[in-house]
Amino acid sequence: MKILVINCGSSSLKFQLIDSVTEEALGKGLCERIGIDGSVINFTPAGKDKIVKEIPMPDHNKAIELVIEALTDPATGVVKALSEIDAVGHRIVHGGESFTKSVRIDDEVIRAIEEVSDLAPLHNPANLIGVRACQKAMPGVPMVAVFDTAFHQTMPEEAYLYGLPYSFYEKYKVRRYGFHGTSHAYVSKRAAEIIGKPYESLKTIVCHLGNGASISAVKNGKCIDTSMGLTPLEGLIMGTRSGDIDPAVIEYLNGRDGRDLKDIMNALNKQSGVFGLSGNLSSDFRDLEAGYNKGDAGATRAIMGFAYRVTKYIGSYAAAMDGVDCICFTAGVGENSPLVRSLVLKRLGFLGIRLDEAANDVHGKERTISTPDSAVRVMVVPTNEELAIARDTAALCA
Repeated sequence: MKILVINCGSSSLKFQLIDSVTEEALGKGLCERIGIDGSVINFTPAGKDKIVKEIPMPDHNKAIELVIEALTDPATGVVKALSEIDAVGHRIVHGGESFTKSVRIDDEVIRAIEEVSDLAPLHNPANLIGVRACQKAMPGVPMVAVFDTAFHQTMPEEAYLYGLPYSFYEKYKVRRYGFHGTSHAYVSKRAAEIIGKPYESLKTIVCHLGNGASISAVKNGKCIDTSMGLTPLEGLIMGTRSGDIDPAVIEYLNGRDGRDLKDIMNALNKQSGVFGLSGNLSSDFRDLEAGYNKGDAGATRAIMGFAYRVTKYIGSYAAAMDGVDCICFTAGVGENSPLVRSLVLKRLGFLGIRLDEAANDVHGKERTISTPDSAVRVMVVPTNEELAIARDTAALCA
């Protein structure tokens, strides 16, 4: 079965065609600047060079057309005809409480996604544009929704409720939902395979560290807590997101220097995190690490603050699970930054963690980075959200 995986943003569309039997990517690409001047599509067939074309994309319908053209191009495509695509898996950011697992898409599912779109106004509408564009281009081809929030729906009430009037939850569904669920699920399951123990027997902490970052506690195969909340703003310090703050900061800043609520929320989402802590040096951890290594005060402040927050969450989740068997680092920073991993782990000696510094010099590859005598196994496990989406899609469309 050939599965097309679609990940739609407001002005972008990532795609990958995956053979569900071999689990190999036959081709992958990205449409950028949809609806903006200078639209570009890049496509990389397996084993071949990347193809880049600048071509107008006024909307996602045109982007889907270009994706199909790229996949079926007689010279550089990876399928002879559109009919070879058996199903499409769509990443949907927010499923609210309605969805605890991936589902086949029908009109009722679309309505339910629309109903919770106010919880992810920047993401769900764009995700649905991708769904509708694919339905139009590929009528009759089964579509599956895979939700970022679904994996976290096993959290117990004490973990997902905030210390707010209960009526806020009853009326408005204000609670912790969590995100990056597809990545957390894939990495925690892959860790069990690497260790060679049943998934349901392990206590695993997954650190998905990138420009967006989150941590989850996975006990006996179920997520019991995660750092992101009602929105992706809560939790760790991130690229440009503040993460956890005192809510009173918002009231305190309101009106100062002419700021209103919209300005403050924009600052919390787009001007904070390591970008803000570094003195607006960069939100790219590669730039920050370069600055850290040169002794730049802003870069050092940002890197240390980020690592400290990650350490705090790991410690709290070890307590929440009454122990931890393995800790996994994944995503752009988690997979590629020996510095950040080392800074995070050096404070966790009380858990019996011993870092193998030589093994920690790894970038984007599966590897155990703890010593054989470490009480907790620490690993780098590259995530593969597209494969996880393809697996769910194949299972529902078989």
